[in-house]
Amino acid sequence: MIGTDTGTTRSTDAALARLLAEGRRRAATIDVHHALLWEALSAATEGGKRFRPALVVATHDALGGDCAGPAAEVGAAVELLHTAFVVHDDVIDDDHVRRGRPNVSGTFRAVAGIDGAGTDAAAGYGLTAAILAGDLALAAAVRAVALSGAPAPVVARLLDLFDLALHRTASGELADVRLSLDLAAASLDQSLEMEAQKTSAYSFSLPLQAGAVLAGADEATTARLGDAGRAMGIAFQLADDLIGVFGDPARSGKSTTCDLRTRKQTPLLVHARTTPEWEQVRRHLGRELDVDELAEVRELLTSSGSRRFVEELAERHLEQARTVLDGLGIPDDLLDGVGVRPLALADGSEVAA
Repeated sequence: MIGTDTGTTRSTDAALARLLAEGRRRAATIDVHHALLWEALSAATEGGKRFRPALVVATHDALGGDCAGPAAEVGAAVELLHTAFVVHDDVIDDDHVRRGRPNVSGTFRAVAGIDGAGTDAAAGYGLTAAILAGDLALAAAVRAVALSGAPAPVVARLLDLFDLALHRTASGELADVRLSLDLAAASLDQSLEMEAQKTSAYSFSLPLQAGAVLAGADEATTARLGDAGRAMGIAFQLADDLIGVFGDPARSGKSTTCDLRTRKQTPLLVHARTTPEWEQVRRHLGRELDVDELAEVRELLTSSGSRRFVEELAERHLEQARTVLDGLGIPDDLLDGVGVRPLALADGSEVAA
């Protein structure tokens, strides 16, 4: 099972640690500031569940693969890709804290402030560092795939999968920000497609398909795993949307006001727009909320039925993923430990997915 396979965890963690150590060694030969950038990037990889690399290895193993070493290397590459997107996503959302501590931009903003820079200059320096750190992680991820030790035709196929995931994720991020401009009301289909591109492509479809390719699976199997990954990713993102409003930041490390402040057209808010409570909900968007205001909008999103709608939608997508995995003879314990199982919220209830 992904969540408890210590051998899988050790192999991918060891590969990731080596990749980060190599980066730190190169950075140390340049200058102290670049070395600090790599330290901040390494810190950004800490604290996650590492389910993406575990999906690579578990899928490879489930399909009878014999490329354990390359699978661990590709798993580490997927985790570096995730780190790159996380760092860049924080820049897009203007967030400077992650998992309860300063992220890359927050770290470098603080350093600049200590050195005497003004508030605006320090903020600019922090954002610059985060963009560069994300770029370095992207490059390191692609390099890790190229040097994974898999046969050349497999490496070529893996690089195609990584490239496709990059394109789809970039498209999803751009769509997320475009929809947040609130120039037009997004449909549920548009919102779900944005979430599928933003999250499913690299977090689920990519690791599942990479594991399949490493195991020598045929194109039909690989394609079906892409479909399963899409469904899993949507379920994951829907759960994340709920945590982004109803969660406990102390436990999730995720802001419960960012999505509301940035007017993200998540399925939660797209559904709320169709309810009588919308005018009251809308007054809470686009600004910082205090504790009482957050409690009020949470109540509105619950009484409107929007929260329950998203919970049920997440469960339906999760069931779609189970159906595909069952059809391929792959145990659905692949879903364990990847963040799409029930997740506790701030009120003690659970996300249906």
